[in-house]
Amino acid sequence: MPQGVGCAGSGQLEEDTVHSRPRIVIVGGGISGLTSAHYLHRRLGDGVQVTLVEGAPRLGGKIATVPFGGHAVDVGPDALMVRSPVVATLIGDLGLGDLVVAPNAGGARIWSRGKLRRLPAGTLFGIPDRLLPLLWSGLLSPAGVARAALDIVLPRRRGSQPPDPTIAELVRPRMGAEVFDRLVDPLLGGVHAGRADELSAHSTAPDIEGLARTNRSLYLALGARRRAAPPKTAAALVTLRGGLGTLIDALAARLGGDDIRLGSPASLITRAGAGYTVALADGTSIEADAVVLATSAGVAADLLGAESPDLAAALADVPYVDVATVCLAYPRSSAPAELDGTGFLVPPVEDKLVVGCTWSSAKWPHLANDELVLIRCMVGRRGDNRWLDLDDDTLVDLVHGELVEAMGLTQRPIERHIERWPQGMPQYVVGHQARLDAATVALLALPGIRLTGSSYRGVGLASCIVDAERTADSLAALLAGDRPLTEVAP
Repeated sequence: MPQGVGCAGSGQLEEDTVHSRPRIVIVGGGISGLTSAHYLHRRLGDGVQVTLVEGAPRLGGKIATVPFGGHAVDVGPDALMVRSPVVATLIGDLGLGDLVVAPNAGGARIWSRGKLRRLPAGTLFGIPDRLLPLLWSGLLSPAGVARAALDIVLPRRRGSQPPDPTIAELVRPRMGAEVFDRLVDPLLGGVHAGRADELSAHSTAPDIEGLARTNRSLYLALGARRRAAPPKTAAALVTLRGGLGTLIDALAARLGGDDIRLGSPASLITRAGAGYTVALADGTSIEADAVVLATSAGVAADLLGAESPDLAAALADVPYVDVATVCLAYPRSSAPAELDGTGFLVPPVEDKLVVGCTWSSAKWPHLANDELVLIRCMVGRRGDNRWLDLDDDTLVDLVHGELVEAMGLTQRPIERHIERWPQGMPQYVVGHQARLDAATVALLALPGIRLTGSSYRGVGLASCIVDAERTADSLAALLAGDRPLTEVAP
């Protein structure tokens, strides 16, 4: 991958401090930083200089593809939502269309009440709109299904709603505790490695918030929405043959003429005239007309704290959770039956270490293997740090034990890969939008600074790509003089 030349002289600005083209420094070489650079060049062409600095020795951030079980397997995110035309267009522009792979059919399961049970048809983030499939699934007790059915006749809730309700505050009073605990919490909480009784509905599930605020019955509102929805014509989630690292490689190749510096963490950002100085940990500095911070909110807070304590305070309040991916390969004969589906999720009420499990060799056609069953497990969620101090051997033993209990595996894994992600998942807890609003106000005093990434407006890769495009559009307009310097898109 391309890497630029560092500066000579500790603490000195680069010799090329006067540049005819505006220079944008991007801090962070994950999907958000790379796509920000990509879209800046799409908007401004050769009219901009881009320098990207990344503290790690590689690009990609949480996207990481490793050889495992004879295949290239993702040990970070393994799928990409392509419903957004922005994402689909990016894949096409990078020439990756022929590598797109849709998952096999079969659906997911939930480990509930002692066994793996198929997720019933007719749910939105676990909220049901069909009662018979829910009853037949066995996910809930008969009493739990009956309680969910009460939503059909319950009157509209009286009194004012909290300004930023949790998902639990919207779902539990309508559908009951079992729907929340055994459907909504594993589905929505699993996506965020969080607890749905702490997550802001507005920031994590705006569809649910909108339905709950405008309808008496969630069940009836979801049914009407399903009947009015157009038929699905393509898979919403896809991956790339060769792993999502292929996307990172393609983006890096497009930026071959840029100054990309790996192993170069930024340490501080300060004003320098009408622009900024980005200080690096090695003592060198880069002058910039604008800076994109494609980092975690906590890192951004540290970098900008000297210039804006108010901004740093707002960003530092975004909590994070440590997570890990445990990939295990088993002999095909270890599985008692053919895996029919994509994997399973585990409700927090089951008190298991595993948060979710992907049957990779069953989910993705290109990972199918006649000899091995490839399984990816995620551990770590908000409030559960039992695994943090475990060594790899102990962690594998515990995860394997839970897989034996859930799936009936009869042999131990013959290959493993553990990837630990410290502070890997931002938590959009109650007050998240207020924190973003406070950051927006603070950024008014820092024209040319932009924040993008999973800490702000969506944790998925697709959300990061869409936000990076919006960030690039905002900076391109600013540098072209189409917007005042005080207009901010955080």
